[in-house]
Amino acid sequence: MISRSGPRPLTRSAGKPLWAQLRTDLLRRLEDGEFRDVFPGEHDLVAEYQVSRHTVREALRQLRAEGLVTAQRGKVSRFTASRPLEQKVGEAYSFFRSVEEVGAVQRSTVRVLDQRADGVIAARLGLEESTPLVYLERLRLADEEPLAVDRVWLPADVARPLLDVDFTRTSLYDELERHCGTRICGGWERIRAVVPGRGERTLLDCPESTALFAIDRLGHDAGRRPIEWRQTLVRADRFAVTAAFSADDGYRLGRAPERVGNVRF
Repeated sequence: MISRSGPRPLTRSAGKPLWAQLRTDLLRRLEDGEFRDVFPGEHDLVAEYQVSRHTVREALRQLRAEGLVTAQRGKVSRFTASRPLEQKVGEAYSFFRSVEEVGAVQRSTVRVLDQRADGVIAARLGLEESTPLVYLERLRLADEEPLAVDRVWLPADVARPLLDVDFTRTSLYDELERHCGTRICGGWERIRAVVPGRGERTLLDCPESTALFAIDRLGHDAGRRPIEWRQTLVRADRFAVTAAFSADDGYRLGRAPERVGNVRF
């Protein structure tokens, strides 16, 4: 069987710009299993494809703009997941499944997992301010590249069994159902763009030009009891929000409630 790996020749008579042909071939090589560890530099690509440095730079610029290649000063360029994660408006989703679905490997570094009291968060869950909560903070990675910082609070009377769970390679929702007999069946969330501070930029290893999406989520169970308050910061170059529309129904987004419990947002 002939291997498909390696560069394919580009042609100036193909009716497609050379940089676009190069971009397509680089993506093909990724799907064939190349570039998993190190992505070739400009000089190497010029030599491999026998094209100008301008052609190579334009192809790489497009890949960076699409969030498919990371490039930072002083670091080796790398491919990210084969496509950015997409969240459809109006659907419940899991970062764990989203990462796995694009062919990347999901892993989490657990920064904090404990029981604590937080009056502000308890009120957002419709609880007394002194109610104990289980708090989980994780750095979410896709193919060992930082993707998001995820912070979740849950009522301890429901989620206390989660204190003994290893969250390195699993979904919170799966473990919540498995150990606590509870499912997140609905809720609301708010997504907004934010400029990361120095600490967030360092933690997520993102370029200075990269913004973050801040996602607030309130999740409830089948009885509509609030179970989860979540705050997530995710790299905007690796995450997208999509919505469907039609001539009949138009384009409509849900609106977060102005009041949850006794707290106004």
